[in-house]
Amino acid sequence: MCSDLCLIKDFTEENYDTQSFLERLIYLERQEHVSVMCRSFKLPKDDDDYQQAINDSVLLDHILVDNRHKLLYCYVPKVACTNWKRVFMVLSGNAQPGAPDLSQIPADVVHKPSTLDRLSDYPAARAADMLATYTKFLFVRHPFERLLSAYRNKLEQRHQDSSRYFQSRFGRRIVRRYRANATEQSLRDGDDVTFAEFAAFVADTRDTVFNEHWAPIDRLCRPCVVNYDFIGKHESLFEDSDYLLRHVVGATDVRFPKGPDSNTSTQLVKYFTPLDHDTVLRLYSTFELDFKLFNYNLQNIFGYEVG
Repeated sequence: MCSDLCLIKDFTEENYDTQSFLERLIYLERQEHVSVMCRSFKLPKDDDDYQQAINDSVLLDHILVDNRHKLLYCYVPKVACTNWKRVFMVLSGNAQPGAPDLSQIPADVVHKPSTLDRLSDYPAARAADMLATYTKFLFVRHPFERLLSAYRNKLEQRHQDSSRYFQSRFGRRIVRRYRANATEQSLRDGDDVTFAEFAAFVADTRDTVFNEHWAPIDRLCRPCVVNYDFIGKHESLFEDSDYLLRHVVGATDVRFPKGPDSNTSTQLVKYFTPLDHDTVLRLYSTFELDFKLFNYNLQNIFGYEVG
């Protein structure tokens, strides 16, 4: 496998301009940080045959395939995955290129399981070969910001069709378990779950099966098993997406759709500071690998680090 110095040499020889070269160094540093953290947690990268990966059904279900560009994308809910699936539809030929606004592709079409190929659709030997030879990427987000986004979108919104499933399946269970003297209406509808109740539910070690919208990224995409060639961040979503499409994929005619800015990051202090310290510690423990692997901390929320 080529070292970072080899990669730097390759990019220099291809006459990348100085700005692009400096940008690439940022992405190389992210890859190297993941490798260091995997070794630190004694989670060495998998062998090139990817035997461990092809036995992980959750991972294979979350890796989308674009055979035209030999590209694999591990999608993470609440990290711009709807728009990235839209882009992937165009890249893989499942949508017309040159559309004036990719955001107009309906979300229900984007998320339909049959819309895009998944690595789980392929025989094990073929999947292993693609993991070893295709360009692999994912986008990550601050674990607590992603958790809050999931709560606000799936449980806090009332009278929204997109929320009713989660309120029925999870909200009622959360109210029943964590709310004393709950009303019959709350037990029936599950549509008034507080963030403190949701946080207690996620931090509860009795629940070992996570919904994908708040499951740790480490569990969904296994970055200590799959050697991702590119790691983008939600905090620099548009810059990273543009760089990936232009310099890594070479798709200069495809643009990542611009959408309204999320205000979730500005709400972190409001939602998290009222939580009791024990819940915060248990939440951090739940997402510790995501914090460490992708270089996030709690300084901007609490003014101190945990762990």
